[in-house]
Amino acid sequence: MIRTVKVKLDVPTERCDDLQQTKDQFLHCANTTAEWAWRHPNDYCVTSKQTAENALYERLRGETELTANLVQKGIRRAIEAIKSGVARLKKGENTSQPHFEAWSVVYDKRSATFHRDHVSLSTVNGRVECEYVLPDEPEGTPIGEYLLNEDYEFRMSTLQYDRSTGSFYLHARMRQTGNDETEQSTITSDAKHKTVLGVDLNVDGSLAVTSTGAFIGNADEMNHRRREYEKTRGSMQQTGTRSAHLSIQSLKDREHRWMQDELHRVSNQILDEARDHECTHIAFENLTDIRKRMAGAKRFHAWAFRRLYQYVEYKAEMYGIDVRQVSPAYTSQRCSSCGFTHENNRRSKHRFVCQKCEYELNADYNASKNIARKLLKGLHSGQKSSGGGALCQCALTSGTLNLNGDFHASVESTAEGESTDKPTTSVVGN
Repeated sequence: MIRTVKVKLDVPTERCDDLQQTKDQFLHCANTTAEWAWRHPNDYCVTSKQTAENALYERLRGETELTANLVQKGIRRAIEAIKSGVARLKKGENTSQPHFEAWSVVYDKRSATFHRDHVSLSTVNGRVECEYVLPDEPEGTPIGEYLLNEDYEFRMSTLQYDRSTGSFYLHARMRQTGNDETEQSTITSDAKHKTVLGVDLNVDGSLAVTSTGAFIGNADEMNHRRREYEKTRGSMQQTGTRSAHLSIQSLKDREHRWMQDELHRVSNQILDEARDHECTHIAFENLTDIRKRMAGAKRFHAWAFRRLYQYVEYKAEMYGIDVRQVSPAYTSQRCSSCGFTHENNRRSKHRFVCQKCEYELNADYNASKNIARKLLKGLHSGQKSSGGGALCQCALTSGTLNLNGDFHASVESTAEGESTDKPTTSVVGN
């Protein structure tokens, strides 16, 4: 179990410049590597970390005052970006040589010594010790639950800098130390029934719709808030004063906090659905290139979708629920009842009517069931047992459905199954 905790550092004033220079030289290593490794369109790009280190390590050690480990981390950051770029090229997409400007330095246990109340960081001018700025009552906060918890150990972490406040922050990655009981529980759970909750994400209407018929969040409200913030920032920018600039930054921070709160609420409701229906897995559409696939999915929505997925992923881990992404192909065109796939099945933005069996339901709800089914097929095909393995099923409003089309009503349900399986106002959130 991995958790990332953001903690503010109390950096001695006289050592702040050492961290700034360390960042500059770290980014120099990354950008130098990217320039050397990016050879498109004339040649193949270099995607091997070892090859890059063999070619550039000695040079970058001579050009910088960084320790060996930080030089290696800079090289590897660039190679990871090169790999992503090559993957996009293979898909026929346009991309260019990576360039790094964002303030960040990667530290592991060789370049930093992590303690519960402070950290010692390697810089271009030796080590600098920084106390953590801890809350008066850390209990119940991520700092108390993970950073100060002896059951969690420090892993690779990232140092970042907030220019607006002049503050340094450590994004500490904490890993829960394993034990035999946890490992045995994981092994045992593999043999249990697998129940999948499908989640469809939207840019209007409900932000998320589940295969159990829950309509969660309000994308329209998010769009409205975003437009209002943009109007206010636009009017402030026209004044051009320093006071207006600081107010704009404050407004951006307020908008970001509001969005995070909303996404946390939505993620909690998705988890509640999964737990209420005893799901072992949650399925989302693959979020790669979602801005191109989904009309209206601007940068704002793409960021929100990725963040929501991350929230669900790390929260689900605490309950032993696996969160995965599946291919989005035809999830909005396939009939979740008979399987007939056609673009005309989707009559409008929110209405789905199958041209073959005339099954009618909310289009987003239909898509969520198809998303669940895609993961279900993958889990079923991955079973090694010759006898078919554990039961795999989709979680629906009134029960469960397996790949053979066998519907099992829940004990509490009085519905007639999938023939009338439509979401009602009782499951529609705000």
